[in-house]
Amino acid sequence: MFKEMIEIRWHGRGGQGTKTAALLFAEVSLGIGKYIQAFPEYGPERMGAPVQAFNRISNYPITIHSGITNPDYVVVLDSSIIDSVSIDAGIYYSSKIIVNTSLSVMEISKQININPEQLYVVNATKIALEFIGRNIPNMPMFGALTKIINILDINDVLSIVERKIIKKFRHKPEVIKGNLISIKRAFDEVKN
Repeated sequence: MFKEMIEIRWHGRGGQGTKTAALLFAEVSLGIGKYIQAFPEYGPERMGAPVQAFNRISNYPITIHSGITNPDYVVVLDSSIIDSVSIDAGIYYSSKIIVNTSLSVMEISKQININPEQLYVVNATKIALEFIGRNIPNMPMFGALTKIINILDINDVLSIVERKIIKKFRHKPEVIKGNLISIKRAFDEVKN
């Protein structure tokens, strides 16, 4: 069931593709007929500094034009920011948090003091290194979110993402293939 509007907050570090993932997630949602917003929070971004990006997805036109303070979903591309960024700020009892980590749900649950039923984990770094060859976990985390949010069909996601990234990587088919495999792998491996 699709709520009237879903709000997503992405946390990562500069250079990990946080903004790119939010923009691509919006493009995929638009491609299946949803109304969307995608925007980063700008500040003194630099490689490795904490960054945020946001999405709103709806079946109806979106008239809100402000930051997201109470997200339905929080996607954490780098678990090392947990100690310095309040990733649980504004969440409520039904919000879900997806963390890129090699730790278990229970270990992360204790670290951020959240109900384990609200938490999902996937080792997106391992997947990115294996299939993309670089520690850029945005595409695996995109796949994990696709599974948890359950409003996008994975085959539609893969098709639309391929059409989008082929423009940028048309001379690097291995990069295209690696990104698509990493999305699907995280979709299959994310766990609660």
